[in-house]
Amino acid sequence: MTGGAGYIGSHVVHGLVDRGEHVVVLDNLATGFRAAVPGAAHLVVGDVGDGDLVGTLIAEHRIDTIMHFAASTVVPESVAHPAAYYLNNTAGSLVLFDAAARAGIRHVVFSSTAAVYGSPARQPVVESEPPAPLSPYGTSKWVTEMMLRDIAAATPFTFVALRYFNVAGADPGGRTGQSTRAATHLVKAAVQAVLGIRAGLEIYGTDYPTPDGTCVRDYIHVTDLAAAHLAALDHLRAGGASATLNCGYGHGYSVRQVVDAVKRVSGGDFPTADRPRRPGDPASIVADTRAIRQALAWVPAHDNLDAIVRDALAWERRLAAQG
Repeated sequence: MTGGAGYIGSHVVHGLVDRGEHVVVLDNLATGFRAAVPGAAHLVVGDVGDGDLVGTLIAEHRIDTIMHFAASTVVPESVAHPAAYYLNNTAGSLVLFDAAARAGIRHVVFSSTAAVYGSPARQPVVESEPPAPLSPYGTSKWVTEMMLRDIAAATPFTFVALRYFNVAGADPGGRTGQSTRAATHLVKAAVQAVLGIRAGLEIYGTDYPTPDGTCVRDYIHVTDLAAAHLAALDHLRAGGASATLNCGYGHGYSVRQVVDAVKRVSGGDFPTADRPRRPGDPASIVADTRAIRQALAWVPAHDNLDAIVRDALAWERRLAAQG
């Protein structure tokens, strides 16, 4: 697994270890944390762009499946530094997929994003919607999807690409969560604001064509997203066909609704400041989830905004207690 010391990857590592899988994590720790990787997994500090290292790990550990999470993921940062995103997300993935194909990997589960859609005219958005990303981040993931598709067509391996919508929350058991202090995720930022870790929260764009003028997103609990990865692995091992699937709940919340939920769940308050729109942000994006539910028999267990906020709040308090 690449990027298994990061936010989403670490949740999947825990899920795999829980069911007795042998997990090797390759992470350069640029944004990941050693402590996020459970002791039962084998952590190797290195880069996905090191094809020799990837090939060696596959051979030494007899790896049959790669789950690829490693990536840069901040939309505004990608607009400011596009080359860095193409180098890390796209070029690095090409080296990884080539090494995997050469080593005879059977399956790949790829961490993609709803950012490939841009600002779709029809919502909920279906997987057949033509990609039209608004940021280099979205484009880097879309190009990576195409590379994966083409390499898989020329080799025996099969894949599932999961297009994440807005991931939030933390492991309900408190084992892992979003640990990057300055992360841009809305739920984390709002929780930090209500705990006084941030002075307040900036709302980027209040004049969008949405019910309250702020962006609407489909928020998915990270534990349900991790379960989707395990379901994708089972699907591929059972001989299932390659697929590209949305991973969300099928309904959205505005920025102001998320702010209200954080205040309601925490019983606290914090100031907000309205700011201009940011480049690369669509007004609204919500998933059509029929395909993933049918293909993977995936049934989310945490589809509740207040529950997402509660778990994020508990994790942030744990981090604060650790200093």
